[in-house]
Amino acid sequence: MLIATDGSDLATEAVRQGAALAKSLGSKVTLLTVTEGIPIYMGLDGGVSAVMYDDFSAATRQYAKKALADAAAAVAPTGVAVETAIIENASPAEAIVEAAKARACDLIVLSSHGRRGLSRLILGSVTAEVLAKSTVSVLVVR
Repeated sequence: MLIATDGSDLATEAVRQGAALAKSLGSKVTLLTVTEGIPIYMGLDGGVSAVMYDDFSAATRQYAKKALADAAAAVAPTGVAVETAIIENASPAEAIVEAAKARACDLIVLSSHGRRGLSRLILGSVTAEVLAKSTVSVLVVR
């Protein structure tokens, strides 16, 4: 089972529910978070400097590690075997679908949304894209 998390409260609930399901099925869990590339608006002033890119990458990597550590801590009480993975600078939906295929997962678990408001409208719904592209079953937690 692959459980995707972005560290949000709703994603944490998906982690908890996915872990409970994995325990009942005797399944192991891969916790995954995906970091996106540097946002285009950060380079609107004529480009992205190497320092800006390095700072952004380091910050997103640090956030991803914390999100995974928190998710692993939420799974720990269930006794389910856990593996963690970070995919950097990728489209979240595509990375989730590809990771599930590569790991031969039977199920993807993720929350109905992580972003809110205008950013969700501009960037689209990762969950909707996973549902559209995945050949693996998807459980959406609300």
